This record gives sequence, structure tokens and C-alpha cells, in this order.
Amino acid sequence: MSINLTAQDKSTIRTAAFGAVTLLSFAGIAGSAHKVATEGSLAYASATGEVGHVLASKKNDFNVKGKSAAEIADYVLPALSESVALLNAQDEAEAENFRTTVAIAVEAANRAHKGAPSPVMAEMTRKITEALNA
Repeated sequence: MSINLTAQDKSTIRTAAFGAVTLLSFAGIAGSAHKVATEGSLAYASATGEVGHVLASKKNDFNVKGKSAAEIADYVLPALSESVALLNAQDEAEAENFRTTVAIAVEAANRAHKGAPSPVMAEMTRKITEALNA
């Protein structure tokens, strides 16, 4: 199935994906926020399908700016749900690809620290997963 995404759709997908990693870097501040962000973002390099093309784009049209995790979560968590919905409306397999891609990035970000994720990282992961499945 062919997917037709508008520029706004693509921006929403990028905001959701990169915003999820940003939220995890806020949650992982006790360790190395930079390492969390790097590991999570690098996972997107292996993304395939239409989602992979959108994330590989050099466009910086996504917004993950904020002074707190709460401020960023206010638009990133809804963007995650919106991204799944807009992809699902056109191609269920691509919506699942998006969910899987973000889940892999979240897992990679969580592995930036040795041992199990901290309670804060685990809670942010739960919120991201919940938004993906809303």
C-alpha cells in the first residue's frame, strides 16, 4: 500500500520519535543524558519502510524544545499517539513499523546505563509505550 504523508505528518512523526528519546534523556539525567540520547537516536539509523525514510530525512522541522520533561511530554506523548493513528489510517503494517522502531530506540536508550533501567527511566518508558498503544 502506498502511503501519502503530508509535510505536517512527517514533522509529527519526527517530533514523536526524536521526542521520545529526548524524554528518556531527561529521565536518564542521573547517569549520562548524552549517552541515552546518542544510543536512542542511533537506533533510528536502522529504521526501514516509510518511517525509516521520514526519520532519515535531514529536515529539522520537528520540535523537541522545552525546559522540563513535563513541557516536552505535553506535546511528544500526544505526537506518538497521533503518529500511530495517522500511519494506521493508511497502512497498519507501517503503524506497527513505527511502534517497533520507537520501541527499539527506547530499548537502546535504556541500555545506555549499566544494569537495569532506573525507576525514572522505567516510568518514562512506560509512558512512551502507553502513548504508542493509545
